[in-house]
Parts: sequence; C-alpha cells; structure tokens
Amino acid sequence: MLFQIFNMLKNPIPKVTNQFQYRAIGIINGKFTPHNIEQLNKGFLIDNKGEKIETVVLGKALSLIKKHIDLTKSYYWIVYPKNKNTQNLHLQVAGIWDPYQLNDFPNDSSKTNFSKLLEELDLKDNYFSVRGELVFVNIQKKEIVIKICPASKLKNLKNKNFKLVIKGELSLEHLNSFVSLDINRDGNSLKLIRHEIIEKDLSENN
Repeated sequence: MLFQIFNMLKNPIPKVTNQFQYRAIGIINGKFTPHNIEQLNKGFLIDNKGEKIETVVLGKALSLIKKHIDLTKSYYWIVYPKNKNTQNLHLQVAGIWDPYQLNDFPNDSSKTNFSKLLEELDLKDNYFSVRGELVFVNIQKKEIVIKICPASKLKNLKNKNFKLVIKGELSLEHLNSFVSLDINRDGNSLKLIRHEIIEKDLSENN
C-alpha cells in the first residue's frame, strides 16, 4: 500500500528542472490560526512545539483552506520563506500537502504515516530548499545571505528579487557563486544543513 501511494504522490518540493533554478520553498507541519476568522489570508502557523510564525496565505491556497481544511487540525504546509534577520521568519503558504484529502486514495490509506511518506520523497518536516546567489558572508555571526531571483521577468512588485538570511558558515571564496542549500527551520531561524556550489563567481560571467 505504501508503494502504491508513493507512486501516486505529488512531491511537495519538486525536483529541480534547471541547474540555475532559483527558489526558496519548504514544508512545515502545524496548525494555521488566522488573525480573523472572516479574513483567512493572514495569521500564524503554529508548529508541533507551539512555535508561532507570522504567515500569509497566497490566493490558490486560500481557496483550499476555505473548502477543505479543518483549522483545528495540523497539516503539512508548502511555504515560501521570507526574513530580514535570523530571528524573524515570515511564511507565505503556497499549498497544502495532504495526500488523503486532496487525492483519491482508498479510505484505509489514512492509516499511513505522513512522515514516512516524506522520507520516501527524501524530505522531512521543517525542510527547506534554497537556491540562489551567495551575496554576503558574516564570519563573526556565522550568517550568510542568499539572493533569490524569481523566474518571472515581469516588472511586477510581487516578482522582485529578495534576500534570505541563513544561519551557517560558507567560505568567503564562494561569494557571488550560485549555491544550492538544504535548510532546516529551527523556531524562527533557517539553519544550513549542507550546501553545493553549482557555479563559482557569477560576476565573472556578467
């Protein structure tokens, strides 16, 4: 049964389709609590440890919440991270990963363990994939800054570049390189687990 479900599952964090694909996306298990029950697009995501993260819900996910989601229950949320420092994480909900409610699986599939399904997809709760340009290294604070450039070329405020501050250490010699990072969320912080240098010093190519 687990193998059958795995084959039907959509990966909440898809495989990269382009070597230089910029992105910042993660998955978090928790409950969404809106500031106002009549306005569901803003609130907190509260994880299993009771940590609160300021959260907004994007349009496509908002309709899912209204139609399918019980706000008293925990779900796996597909989110985009934003921050200005390592103590203040902000999330944008892009979707909900719920194989049972949002797909046509047999009734007994609800007995399957969500975390095991994630492991089959090489994922886990609080995992983030970040890909972008390393633009700053703070050796003393052990922090790095990654610039993310959205794929859309439209000159729209919603599509502008942004930066993520991440706890971790990378060599200064990697500045301006395109990097792929595996990140773990810890409270309101994003922490570097491992990294891969995709292309050294992008400035040399400009």
